[in-house]
Amino acid sequence: MSIEYKTPDIDDYDRMIGLWEKNDIPYKPEGRDRRENIKEELEEQPEYWIGAYDGEKMVGIIFGTDDGRKGWINRLAVDENYRERGIGKRLVEKLEHVFEEKGFKIWAALIEPDNPEGMEFFEHIGFEDKNIKYYSKRESEKV
Repeated sequence: MSIEYKTPDIDDYDRMIGLWEKNDIPYKPEGRDRRENIKEELEEQPEYWIGAYDGEKMVGIIFGTDDGRKGWINRLAVDENYRERGIGKRLVEKLEHVFEEKGFKIWAALIEPDNPEGMEFFEHIGFEDKNIKYYSKRESEKV
């Protein structure tokens, strides 16, 4: 198996959504995750989006953001038939490299409390649970 890691393009939108859905990762298709918004993000910061491909098939996706001080890992998803092969770890490493190039020395991942697999994965690859509660206020449920 030879997995290629590259920046997806907007033609991969449905595949991204499919991976998020299969992995029970919350997203907002009528809001921030609309095709137009994702297209804009891919154009503005393509380095923050990394897909894993087995041939033409997208088998993993990760994207990042930053708050000016640290890099944030968002929505890591790997096809269930491709797990336990190091793809998730490699996606995180590639995004960490992007953060390092931008000068960030801290990177973080928010994991939903009902995602023990995600917590276990990030702990396994060296992240520490800082036991921080996350509060948010949103303009609307679409954001």
